[in-house]
Amino acid sequence: MDLAIIGSGYVGLVTGACFADVGHNVICVDNDSQKIEALQGGKVPIYEPGLEEVIHRNVSAHRLRFTSSIREGVEKAQVIFIAVPTPQQPNGDVDLRFLEKVAREIAGVLTDYRVIVDKSTVPVKTGEKVAESIKRYNRHGASFDIVSNPEFLREGCAVADLMHPDRIVIGAQSEHAIDLMKKVYEPFMAPILVTDITSAELIKHCANSFLALKISYINAVSVICEASGADVEKVADGIGMDHRIGRDFLNAGIGYGGSCFPKDIAAFITISERLGVPFDLLKEVQRINRMQKERFLKAIRETLWVLREKRIAVWGLTFKPDTDDIRSSIAIELVADLLREGAHVVAYDPKGMEKARAVKTIGAAEFAPSALEAVSNAEALIIATEWIEFANVDLAIVRDKMRTPIVFDGRNLLDPETMIHLGFHYHSIGRASVTSA
Repeated sequence: MDLAIIGSGYVGLVTGACFADVGHNVICVDNDSQKIEALQGGKVPIYEPGLEEVIHRNVSAHRLRFTSSIREGVEKAQVIFIAVPTPQQPNGDVDLRFLEKVAREIAGVLTDYRVIVDKSTVPVKTGEKVAESIKRYNRHGASFDIVSNPEFLREGCAVADLMHPDRIVIGAQSEHAIDLMKKVYEPFMAPILVTDITSAELIKHCANSFLALKISYINAVSVICEASGADVEKVADGIGMDHRIGRDFLNAGIGYGGSCFPKDIAAFITISERLGVPFDLLKEVQRINRMQKERFLKAIRETLWVLREKRIAVWGLTFKPDTDDIRSSIAIELVADLLREGAHVVAYDPKGMEKARAVKTIGAAEFAPSALEAVSNAEALIIATEWIEFANVDLAIVRDKMRTPIVFDGRNLLDPETMIHLGFHYHSIGRASVTSA
């Protein structure tokens, strides 16, 4: 099939590349001409494991190409996916101006029937607004159908998630649109759930909010574990062995971040309040997430006493491993907090350094070329992102390079017994702090 993806960010680029990889002809559209030029020149603007190889393979096979022309995408494609940013506004609502602009632009060049698919994460009832906009600006009176097709991609494994999805959700009113969407997803051989548009829009917010709830739940449990002397990792294992619950997203840490969970939860709270049914449970999820970082900072202050002029190494700047995305990263927030208290922060991240350097709130930080360089002469080490590189580092070398071997593990990446054996003072989440004899 001939497909167009409007928006070449994390979702759009992965979606377009994977659709091409299963045999579709795909045009990726973006209004950022520099990004399009880079893609046309073989440079992938984001880091996602496996993505670069998929893009290069399908560009070479002439199944994937890039353009800044919406007209070209609309003219060539049977199905048009909209995957533009939907950022959070200060009041927690979703900023839909990019979506509305694209809807108008599609309408202006629409001459024949097309299926227009909302791939972006949007509030419930957005599909109706997209349809209204296209009708209003549809100069040629062309027919079209609107579909909601939410994405469930995890940054760091987005290619695998798209190629082997748990489910495909198709929200539509038209049988013809549903048939075309099933044809798009036929190569993926995944379960397909067909719903109305409103239900499909709600599924995405419900799913992300529930996953964030699991994270905040285990983080709340971690506080009880620390107070009682229990081990949150063992508690999580015991909970997760129940197939009704599962172990995923039961990893205690310093909180969730990223481009999805904070934004989607804030949006869902706003949506529920607007509908007259406040979702207070999600407000508590937000509160626990904020407090988890504050408790971690309190432990650092209590151990180091005064942070001013202390040399503190921070491993990890991205919001999670296997991505270069630093949006709403708890690690970035931690660095900014430490700098505000006068600490000298030396940070390292395997993929997020370039983007982190552009963040004004951490402009005073020093960026090290490696994990080991970051800990040189440090008075403390903070592990803020659970990159596998950090789990595999030679801890004896880390200890010898540090001025004082104090480690605050915000992701429970390391083993407490190993740390005490090597002579570290080690603080983690929901497990007893240990100090060498």
